[in-house]
Amino acid sequence: MKSVEEQMALIRRGAVEILLEDELKRKLQRSVQTGRPLRIKAGFDPTAPDLHLGHTVLIQKLRHFQELGHQVLFLIGDFTGMIGDPSGKSETRPPLSREEVEENARTYRDQIFKILDPDKTEIVFNSVWMSRMNAESLIALAGKMTVARMLERDDFEKRYRSNQPISIHEFLYPLIQGYDSVVLKADAEIGGTDQKFNLLVGRELQKEAGQDPQVVLTMPLLEGLDGIQKMSKSLGNYVGIAEGPAEIFGKVMSISDELMWRYYELLSDRNWEDVMGMKQQVSHGTLHPMELKKRLAEEITARCQTAAAAAAARDEFERVFRDKALPSDMPTVHLDWSQGDIWIVRSLTEANLVKSSSEGRRLIRQGAVQLNGAKVTDLDYQLPLPRDAHVLKVGKKRFARLISATTGSKGGRTR
Repeated sequence: MKSVEEQMALIRRGAVEILLEDELKRKLQRSVQTGRPLRIKAGFDPTAPDLHLGHTVLIQKLRHFQELGHQVLFLIGDFTGMIGDPSGKSETRPPLSREEVEENARTYRDQIFKILDPDKTEIVFNSVWMSRMNAESLIALAGKMTVARMLERDDFEKRYRSNQPISIHEFLYPLIQGYDSVVLKADAEIGGTDQKFNLLVGRELQKEAGQDPQVVLTMPLLEGLDGIQKMSKSLGNYVGIAEGPAEIFGKVMSISDELMWRYYELLSDRNWEDVMGMKQQVSHGTLHPMELKKRLAEEITARCQTAAAAAAARDEFERVFRDKALPSDMPTVHLDWSQGDIWIVRSLTEANLVKSSSEGRRLIRQGAVQLNGAKVTDLDYQLPLPRDAHVLKVGKKRFARLISATTGSKGGRTR
């Protein structure tokens, strides 16, 4: 097992906060001395059937702990999923049915082992203990937290101040999440920055139960393909880990050069010193960011699919983007990104690749539209500003190169 400082170097990578760092060092030292791995918990509510790269920020950090020899507790919140996590929400989330939660939970198990080591992962469901809790026990749990303390949560406080309704059952969510840590005797819990309050509740409940309180490690919320909003399926700026290799590769290639470094930090297995060296080469002009983005896209695609599929996706991407693979008379279209990202259907119409928005939607549904070599499947996808150009393809013969309208009129078309 590595030394405490060597372990801390990997644990700190990408982390926003470690509360408390001295406690984590003490736990790690005890682990080194006794040979007992730490129990590292992270919870995921199965509110949707598929995971995206934003979820894998936490899963990647769990993988780091596994590489250091520790045990991961991957908690599927099949009970809390029926409540709905209020973190960061401005309104009460609609509850999910038991059937929806169970189906989504099944797909989670199929996906997480693309990243985690099954031999060092314990999958647990909080319905196992919560479904056995009677009303008396639940009331006792609720008695461990005051309303005033709950209203210290930023999202609850904002909703209260703006007269937005807060349902009583939402107050139960952080208590149950914290109680999960008591049942599992977690040494540390990982969550997004929006989960900080809930994670700290776990510490308080463990102290009251006479346990050594868990260390809280918060990770940032990964920006989506637009580089602004957090990755979300509802915003259309996501990369699903169950998508096809061409879609994953093409979507990663569409991110900005600046966002690429963020993805390297949070998603890549590459040594951080090597990443910093590559960044220095780019700043000196000895390495092109396009090459680094291809390496990143191939690494992420290989993790989600296979190494062979990732290599094939890269080959296809490069084939499409080699000049000889693109029609010599492909028109260049100037689009105006000054107001933000551009709706994919609008780009099709402004590039004269379709006659109407309805035709554009229909062709996307049919799988006939490609962006940068990857099939477009999301009708709401927003095109980010390209570093050089985007290439749109409709069917087998219609192409357009999209560039920013730094000169010329909005929507101008040239050859």
